[in-house]
Amino acid sequence: MNGPAAGAVRERTGDDLAQCVRILAEVHRRDGYPVDWPDRPEAWLSPAASLGAWVAELDGRTAGHVGLSRGGQGDLAPGLWCERAGTDAESAAVVGRLFVAPWARGHGIGALLIDRAVREARGHGLHPVLDVVASDTAAAALYERLGWQRMATVEQLWGPGRTVAVHCYAGP
Repeated sequence: MNGPAAGAVRERTGDDLAQCVRILAEVHRRDGYPVDWPDRPEAWLSPAASLGAWVAELDGRTAGHVGLSRGGQGDLAPGLWCERAGTDAESAAVVGRLFVAPWARGHGIGALLIDRAVREARGHGLHPVLDVVASDTAAAALYERLGWQRMATVEQLWGPGRTVAVHCYAGP
C-alpha cells in the first residue's frame, strides 16, 4: 500500500452505473472477476435484495465499488454464519460486487469499501459475510488482513459439470 487512502466513499447513484460497468469490464479482462461475465452487468451490480451500493473515488475518478445485500441463491456464507451463530437466516448481509479499478490499487480503496459495507450491515443489525472464489488469492488475503474469518471452503456447482471452490467468510 502506498500510504493512507486519499479516497472517499459515497452512495452509488444511477449516474455511476455506466462507469462502474466499464471498470468491472476492465477488472474482468485483467483479473477474471467476475468469473462469468453477466448478461446484464448493470442488473448484476443492482441485485433485487440490495441493501445499498457504494463507490469509491480517488483523485476525482470512480475507483471502486461494493454492494451489500440479503443472501440469495448461491450465497453460502449467510447459512454458514447463521448456523454457527445460532441465529436465523435473516441475521446476515452479504458484502459483494467488490472491485477496485486497476489504476487505483495500492491506495486502500478495497479496505475503505469493505469498511463502508460492514458499517452499513451493522447499522441494519446484520452480520457481514461474503463468498469469494478460492482462486482469488488477492481478495482472500485482503479479507484476512482486515480480520475476516474463513468459515469454510466448499465446492459450489456453477453449471452442468462445473464446480468451483469458494471460501466463505464472516466479518470481524
